[in-house]
Amino acid sequence: MIDFETPMHRLAGVSGYIGSAVLNYMGETLYLDEDKTGVDVAYSASIFNDAFKMISDSSLDIGFSEAAFVETRTADGHIFLMSSTAHQSSDNYSKLNIFAIFRDDGNIALAKMMMTRLADSFMDKMSKL
Repeated sequence: MIDFETPMHRLAGVSGYIGSAVLNYMGETLYLDEDKTGVDVAYSASIFNDAFKMISDSSLDIGFSEAAFVETRTADGHIFLMSSTAHQSSDNYSKLNIFAIFRDDGNIALAKMMMTRLADSFMDKMSKL
């Protein structure tokens, strides 16, 4: 079993953090932090996950590799979805997606860096299962 709590807690320490989730390929929530959001993060993450899969399919259709990262910028903040298999090929069943929400005044650069490290770490742990 993968411990999501400890590494995701480090992401929560980044300035501007609002909430996050870890999803499997099908959009099922494996980890959820929505206590401070006032919204249904699991539902939002699932919607973003479906859109991410469509974007990935479209990327493959034009001859590129699968999508690795999607950022949605709004006037209020940033919403990220990153695949744990961003730099590695893998079957769909071992893919994990990290979803995170940050305020616009947060440390967005650090958030992206942390998410990349989390994705690499989760992929490494998945490969050992």
